[in-house]
Amino acid sequence: MGWEKEYEGFLAVLDEVDSELLAADGVDREEIEAFLSEDGEARRRFLKQALMAGGGIAAANLLLSYRIKVLAQTEASASLASAQAEMAGAIPVTLRVNGKSYPLKLEPQVTLLDALRERIGLTGSKKGCDRGQCGACTVLADGHRINSCLALAAAYDGAEITTIEGLANGEQLHPLQEAFIKHDGFQCGYCTPGQIMSAAGLLKEGCPEGMTVRECMSGNICRCGAYNGIVAAIEEVRGKRA
Repeated sequence: MGWEKEYEGFLAVLDEVDSELLAADGVDREEIEAFLSEDGEARRRFLKQALMAGGGIAAANLLLSYRIKVLAQTEASASLASAQAEMAGAIPVTLRVNGKSYPLKLEPQVTLLDALRERIGLTGSKKGCDRGQCGACTVLADGHRINSCLALAAAYDGAEITTIEGLANGEQLHPLQEAFIKHDGFQCGYCTPGQIMSAAGLLKEGCPEGMTVRECMSGNICRCGAYNGIVAAIEEVRGKRA
């Protein structure tokens, strides 16, 4: 009969999936064969009854639900194994960000930018070029401006990191933030956090003699071309501090 061929085909698929699943869990071949012979017998009786009662459609539905369940279990196991493998080389790193300590387990290759955005949840620092050329990721490390996309997080264990989220004093904006608003030193705003943090570093470092603010901010690119407002904002704050 036709259903008998379907029956044997379904059983072969089920046994194959069971065998792969057990092998992935580290079960040896003899135990797999014992499982299939004992557990498989009860399943064979049930599947045969389903085929005789409802034909191929019932058996196909049964097989589909079983395959979906097995697939979900396999994906969950793979995800867990992947996460464990990824964390295998992790090292303890404590980042001091905006006055707070964040003890983390990080892989050695994790950048400071990714740690800030993905592990701590501070997304003000932006990922632009990811090559240290646009300055959108600029933060302060011990008061000095750095491109966080090029900095390894582990190298800044214990350093005082300041991001755009920590620049204001509560509800009171930093003078640079107020000046950027006053002079329209932004357009789309994507580069603005990096521009402001770089400007904050510039105020502490100062411009070398003979160099202009525009030259000292040359590592921060604004694709909207809001440079006139950016320079005006920085020069205003510099003038007040002079």
